[in-house]
Amino acid sequence: MTPPDKPPTASGSASTSPSDSASVPARTTTRAERRRATEARILAAARRLFAEVGYERATVRAIAAAAYTDPSLVTRYFGSKEALFQQVARMAPDDVSADTIEGIAEQLLAALADKLSDEPTDVMAVLRSMFTRPEAVVEAREAMLEQQRRTAERIDGEAPDLRAGLVGAITIGSVVGRHLLGLDGLRDASPEQVVAMLRPAFHELLGVPNPPSAPNPPSPPAAPNSPAAPPG
Repeated sequence: MTPPDKPPTASGSASTSPSDSASVPARTTTRAERRRATEARILAAARRLFAEVGYERATVRAIAAAAYTDPSLVTRYFGSKEALFQQVARMAPDDVSADTIEGIAEQLLAALADKLSDEPTDVMAVLRSMFTRPEAVVEAREAMLEQQRRTAERIDGEAPDLRAGLVGAITIGSVVGRHLLGLDGLRDASPEQVVAMLRPAFHELLGVPNPPSAPNPPSPPAAPNSPAAPPG
């Protein structure tokens, strides 16, 4: 006997009971979707390990373990550790598209603040690998030269290459000092504090008219009061 129809809902369609919902099979992922998910995990793990330990110590086996996959899939999807490194370790140039030189100075300061706020894994992967992989030195130099060229093209006045190079050196030095060397003061200062102290230098080097003056550095904490000497 044909079962009775389910009662219609307010919209006129038949209602669905919990047992009906449970009987609907879950959507299965395709092979292509599983591959893309595995590739994304491998890229994220490689980016993090290259930044943390450098090229030499970030083995294919360690990257695979961090990505919860088999080492053979790393080489199958990316060819080699070198090819994987090339894909994740990139020093992209900062934006210098503002209409005025003052705007460009602020763009570069904002980019520096971002690098100081969160460790830039792509940049740190290149910097840490420079100690064991000579090719990383070439890559870092080429990336910095590209940034220097873009910035120098926007500078009016004498020695634009030198001015842009000094801005780049200050930027990379600040990143290395904070994230790689952990220099006192720089390691614990807020990005806003570092940028505020560097703003006059960036404006001066880039030729911004009437650059701001440097803020006063924070005063050191007061020394605790010495105990009173005992009476003689």
